[in-house]
Amino acid sequence: MSYRVLPRSVRVVFPAAVVIALAAVPPAPALAFTGGNHETVTFTGGNHETVTRAALPWEPATLSAMAGARDGAINADDHGGYFLLGPLHCDNADYLAARHVQDYPRSRDEATTELLACIRSSVARFRNAIRAADGLVDAHGKVRADQSDLSSPCIWEKASGRAKCDVLEQLGRGWHSVQDFYSHSNWSDRAAPGAVGLSNPPGLARADVAPFLDIRRYSTMKDADWTRDARARMPVDLTTGCYPDFDSTGVKSEDCAGRVTHNRALNKDTAASLRSKTGDNFNRAVSGATAETTRQWNDFKAELVRTYPDDRRGEQMVCALVHDDPVSSCP
Repeated sequence: MSYRVLPRSVRVVFPAAVVIALAAVPPAPALAFTGGNHETVTFTGGNHETVTRAALPWEPATLSAMAGARDGAINADDHGGYFLLGPLHCDNADYLAARHVQDYPRSRDEATTELLACIRSSVARFRNAIRAADGLVDAHGKVRADQSDLSSPCIWEKASGRAKCDVLEQLGRGWHSVQDFYSHSNWSDRAAPGAVGLSNPPGLARADVAPFLDIRRYSTMKDADWTRDARARMPVDLTTGCYPDFDSTGVKSEDCAGRVTHNRALNKDTAASLRSKTGDNFNRAVSGATAETTRQWNDFKAELVRTYPDDRRGEQMVCALVHDDPVSSCP
């Protein structure tokens, strides 16, 4: 969830192919729902940390490796060049129907395409994490000490040499996007009293997890099939905010003029954000992101068990991921 204010001087070019490449392979660290002294502050690292800690029943050192506000895997996409890639934060899927504003500069289909790009990045990360988990245990289901050790910190986007770090990084980067969705969209919030329009988009006031963030199921489907399914599940009035980062086509908006914006209209990255000040919008975003992260973790566990059934290897992988000393905790 990202309250991000970029210097006007930032002008970096990321072609669309980079968005796909960064999402498809284990990658180097950008900021979003973030709390740190960077040039940008986004559902700020601190809020990503709060959400993640509330959602995961993990042991302390492992949980800190995932949830740390400054250097946890959940915040890796809020540092470096990743911060400027809108699909990693569910940005730029903005849309207002004609009954709210005439001649909105983006169509419903264009907005949906941007949100699909965000979902695609999480699907890719999920698949990567499932593959990386294979290194946590040997062929007979015994936890590998060298691959599950966290006595030295994981360094995201470096050659860690440890399967546990690789899994945490892929999950953290994938979960960051889905957490940002609840802060950057109108899925769970309500509009302020008064006229609905560019500065006050409609709120959907949904309390359920978004059905089109079914990352586990989508990870087992052909891309054309899951994108068709997700597209059909998105409400007409769903919107995220325009932000001056790079969209899925590699285009960087200069000022989001005439569009629903991230900073001024929609984000709930902190309790002080403008949209957060209407009713309980901030708490609704936090609750949605927390429930979503719990769903994603439960789905990942289930997929490990399904993918690696022999000698209970999948169950041992789950055990190795949640414990700080899995060699002794997962006999």
